[in-house]
Amino acid sequence: MPRPTPLHLLLSLSFFILSLTFTNVAATSQQFREAPEFYNSPECPLIFVDEDEGNNSIVCSDHVVHVAMTLDAAYLRGSMAAILSVLQHSSCPQNVDFHFVTSASADTDYLRRTIANSFPYLRFHLYHIDDSAVSGLISTSIRAALDCPLNYARNYLDNLLPLCIRRVVYLDSDLILVDDIAKLSATPLADEAVLAAPEYCNANFTSYFTPTFWSNPALSLTFAGRKACYFNTGVMVIDLERWRAGDYTTKIEEWMELQKRMRIYELGSLPPFLLVFAGSIAPVDHRWNQHGLGGDNFRGLCRDLHPGPVSLLHWSGKGKPWARLDANRPCPLDALWAPYDLLQTPSALDS
Repeated sequence: MPRPTPLHLLLSLSFFILSLTFTNVAATSQQFREAPEFYNSPECPLIFVDEDEGNNSIVCSDHVVHVAMTLDAAYLRGSMAAILSVLQHSSCPQNVDFHFVTSASADTDYLRRTIANSFPYLRFHLYHIDDSAVSGLISTSIRAALDCPLNYARNYLDNLLPLCIRRVVYLDSDLILVDDIAKLSATPLADEAVLAAPEYCNANFTSYFTPTFWSNPALSLTFAGRKACYFNTGVMVIDLERWRAGDYTTKIEEWMELQKRMRIYELGSLPPFLLVFAGSIAPVDHRWNQHGLGGDNFRGLCRDLHPGPVSLLHWSGKGKPWARLDANRPCPLDALWAPYDLLQTPSALDS
């Protein structure tokens, strides 16, 4: 017989679901101001619209930078700031297309309306992820927030986005860019690499997998011959043609199915990516993912930037800048996120 779920885990899960419900209700009542419109510099390539194909000819243009993000009510405030930062620092903002993946249960009318109202000039597309199918592959992790099907949307971009899109930049919702995204999108993907991301080889790679994994020779040999390093999946450049050709979605799902049978990792959607790609990705300068700025909510730790230049700040971790700012307990670096916050304050709504 299966062992009963411990009471404290049930209570923790119930609290998470309840808090998420309240968060979503509060989030859908948020209102955002309209962002300024940004224009291409004279050097930007022109995108011509084919009269027969219409907008499809724009989507398929080689001059378009494609950005994929997830979109939901709980993280919408972060997403709005991320979009604004991409456009503000782009040399060719009118050549950027956004691809938003939402849950099938999301209020897509609200999400579409909110984006359109704040960015009336933005070219964007909405896609739905099959929540039920993805949920069947997810194993519980050490953080309930990581078990949301939308966290796994990056696994399915090859199937969701139009086939003519060959390359996409995937971004989390808790970050801002302070550099031109076209530079990141142009990252060379040599030697048949499928994706590019900053690697962190000083991180304790073994900690991402359980003793069950490392004690099984058939599993631990997965990384044989590969210089496997940790990389953060919140900022990636993905070659969708190579992804489709190699059927990498199936490879990731096979590891998720094994995880359902024997616990080989603890942390959500990241380990399957490490199992499939670690040691074989194209390098990206660390400036493009100054991650970990979310710090540790339990101990209230604030983190500083890693040494070196900065092109992207990423509040990965439990703490989010908008929540800390609202609570009047910000970390010093949260002040760098605040100028991109499009949320309308109560005083602005009353005026």
